[in-house]
Amino acid sequence: MLIKQLSVFIENREGRLLEVTDVLAKHDINIVTLSLADTSEYGILRVIVSDPERGREVLKEAGISAKFTDVIAVRVPNKSGQLQQILKVVSEAGSNIEYMYVLSTGVNSSVILKVSDTQPVADNLQKAGFILYKAEEVYSFQA
Repeated sequence: MLIKQLSVFIENREGRLLEVTDVLAKHDINIVTLSLADTSEYGILRVIVSDPERGREVLKEAGISAKFTDVIAVRVPNKSGQLQQILKVVSEAGSNIEYMYVLSTGVNSSVILKVSDTQPVADNLQKAGFILYKAEEVYSFQA
């Protein structure tokens, strides 16, 4: 139930993000969801794409550094307290949330989690009744 996210390191300069998205688009690789964090000198683009292996390959060919990071995609019903319950499970597993961002999947929302101990947290979330998306499901999400 782990998802391969591409972490792309890019200079914080005009047009650099466009270069990354252009490479992916030219190779018919769909961006499912993304998060961008920056400093004054560089940025980290965290992106889930329709074909992660091919995505990393074409970015590398274009001279763009990208690595895989395992993340968890958790379905979050639109009910009060659901995020709090997810955070509680992560805490009880003794893990730390390094970052998270939202993935819109239509009826439900979902949260992408990068935690310090990925597999134990994934197991505990499932035991607590949360639905984790399979990689194939996430890679094929469409609006």
